[in-house]
Amino acid sequence: LGTKGSILAAVTPESEATRAISILQGLLGVYPAITKSPNNLGISLRNPGQVIHPGVMYGRWCPEKWDGKPVAEKPLFYQGVDDFSESILLGLSNEVQDVCRKVESLVPGFSLKDACTLHQWYLDSYKGQMADDSTLRKSMNTCSAYTGLTHPLKDVDGGFMPDLRYRYIAEDIPTGLCFTRGLAELLEVPTPTMDKVMTWGQEQLGKSFLVDGKMA
Repeated sequence: LGTKGSILAAVTPESEATRAISILQGLLGVYPAITKSPNNLGISLRNPGQVIHPGVMYGRWCPEKWDGKPVAEKPLFYQGVDDFSESILLGLSNEVQDVCRKVESLVPGFSLKDACTLHQWYLDSYKGQMADDSTLRKSMNTCSAYTGLTHPLKDVDGGFMPDLRYRYIAEDIPTGLCFTRGLAELLEVPTPTMDKVMTWGQEQLGKSFLVDGKMA
């Protein structure tokens, strides 16, 4: 696995930011370099895990793409992102951006600039580690930091079955997407892609995050 070139950090209270970030940087070493972010909400909405992990899992294992039968080989997680998965990731990322812009429109002077698109996050985090960063899919397919990583799978007779209760769904939906989707609901921002991915994810987990189009 590779090392990110930089990460962001927000500190509360803000008056302690310099001291806290200096301590963290000392623990991490030179890389990743920590850059101060103006607020915690931007950090939460920037969270790439809430988009990448559920989005790629949905893109490979949803009923539109998978027949429910064992697969003969372990599919690559990042290098295996195809056009369909990219469309899901872009849909999720764009909806996060819609939430950001709505917050900024309601709170003059409040900046969520650090809650960037997923493609920009790759450009910020893995500059120089991608053979082709021209699109989101190509950035993910050619990022050397993730070379060879496969989907979470279980050995079964006839091949492999996806582990649809793996942390990519079991953690990143309730602790990531649920937060953003809840904020979107409060702000009356439409989230059709989030709704689709979360509905599928909660079915795998036996949970009820969304009920009748509303956060439970």
